[in-house]
Amino acid sequence: MATLTLRLPDNLDRQLTALAEQTHQNRSELARTALEKFLRELERKQLMDTLVAEAKAAYADEAVRQHAREIAEEFLPLDNEALDIAEGRKPGDSEPEQWWK
Repeated sequence: MATLTLRLPDNLDRQLTALAEQTHQNRSELARTALEKFLRELERKQLMDTLVAEAKAAYADEAVRQHAREIAEEFLPLDNEALDIAEGRKPGDSEPEQWWK
């Protein structure tokens, strides 16, 4: 395992020490956990930023938007059928009376 030495501002050092005492963990464990979480979140954010940029670029193309609409229209009846099943309705059932009327 590699070693990392770093300087902490006094207030961060106090917070880390207090948390270590509260959680019965050592400062290194807490710092490692925090760094791992930070790196995971940063990687996730970078991935999401890339996906959003690619989606925006793709949807700037009218042909891509039209194709997406065609796919959505093709699956709409299946989505409605799945919703009916999830809500306990059978095909042909009338709409249930709305309780808020």
